[in-house]
Amino acid sequence: MDHKHVVLNKAVVTLVLGLILAGCQQPSEQPQPSKLGLGPSAQAISAYSLARQLGLSVAQMDETFIKLRNDSNVVMIFTYMDSKFYVNGKACGPVGKIEKVGSTVFLEPGLAERIRPSLVTGQSPSKVLTESRRPTLGTIVIDPGHGGSQPGAISPLGFQEKAINLQVARQLASILGQRGFRTVLTRDRDVSMSLEDRAAVANQQDADLFVSIHSDSSDSRSLNGFTVYTARGAGSQSRWAARAIVEAMTKTGLDSNGIREADYRVLVHTNCPAVLVELGYISNAWEAGKLRDPYMQKRLAQAIADGVVRSMGR
Repeated sequence: MDHKHVVLNKAVVTLVLGLILAGCQQPSEQPQPSKLGLGPSAQAISAYSLARQLGLSVAQMDETFIKLRNDSNVVMIFTYMDSKFYVNGKACGPVGKIEKVGSTVFLEPGLAERIRPSLVTGQSPSKVLTESRRPTLGTIVIDPGHGGSQPGAISPLGFQEKAINLQVARQLASILGQRGFRTVLTRDRDVSMSLEDRAAVANQQDADLFVSIHSDSSDSRSLNGFTVYTARGAGSQSRWAARAIVEAMTKTGLDSNGIREADYRVLVHTNCPAVLVELGYISNAWEAGKLRDPYMQKRLAQAIADGVVRSMGR
């Protein structure tokens, strides 16, 4: 074999060895975070890094949310576009940009500092999330409909549905808490919240019953009366809760439209029994005046609470 062939064979061997060695290199255990469009120096962080920064652990992660927790806090980070994060059941702000690389979720590096002020120390999640002092009879998630940039219906008297819903929901939480239930509000102030997030709170809290509070409206100003909804495929517990609430609410003096079925997203996306209560028609001037009355709001909250307690067998 001449010198030229020896040199060529050595080059081929070197090339093959190089390819073999390159192919044997193992990929890194976690994908490298992208910039997320945040600028040349702002690196994104993984959900696990975020948890470590906050002294939390990743309790759950799926296609829609990440749950972080410790003995004092539960943080829910929803991972779809324009989502929010919740600390101990309260909406605290937008998540910002999100990127999913394989099974790893990457988030904005400043998210930890936005979450941190809402964390508590030395307090259990149940004490943070509920107005109840004796959380022994079951968990009721109460959902004041609409909020923030979503006012709901607007009464001819000038007020917005979202305010009535929240006022009645707060009183309902207080009454049920005094009667020994653990109560969780999906929102406790005037903030926007998606329908999926509301149902997710109930699922994350392992609720025994989900009660969504709304006020009805119609182009016909003569329509009136309260209505309780269940999903079309609702189980017996949801239907029993609806019947018990309707029976209790008839004592408020408002007309009843009974129980109706509708596949509202907050009803079909919850894993627990669920009802949606339309307190009355704020498009009806007479009924709107009643719904705005603090005394009537308390009576409505008391009636819904009576129905909930009865449906829970208490």
